[in-house]
Amino acid sequence: MTKLLIFLILVILDLISKMLVVNFIDLYSFIQILFFIDITHIHNYGVSFGLLSGVVHPSILIIIGLLVVFFIYYLMIGSTDYLEEFGLLIILSGAISNIIDRIYNGYVVDFIYIHYKDFYWPAFNFADIYITIGIMMILINILIKIKKPS
Repeated sequence: MTKLLIFLILVILDLISKMLVVNFIDLYSFIQILFFIDITHIHNYGVSFGLLSGVVHPSILIIIGLLVVFFIYYLMIGSTDYLEEFGLLIILSGAISNIIDRIYNGYVVDFIYIHYKDFYWPAFNFADIYITIGIMMILINILIKIKKPS
């Protein structure tokens, strides 16, 4: 039950944040929050960093995303390690949220924009942060297991 609650909270938080951006920020406009971070409104028709944008139909991206979700879910239910299981749950939350966004809109709404002088990172959203944190948790878990003496 706790896993389901965490999953729902993360997905709802991401979808609400995207809805707020769509409703209150004009497309391609930027609102500076700090000197290195803006809130913007971008439509990402591709995958990470806009790769494959305009090359692959959204329905193909949805199908591939769902296949990945089923695989990650399979790994999660077979996991006996709490940190790995929780990392996979967080990845699932982000993946499902972006898939819902793509099903509803045909694209994913990205809105967090980090930059410094001539350096900039492509816009992203909370779901992308979830996926990144989940991957980091799994990598840390692997490093802990490698360093742990038998």
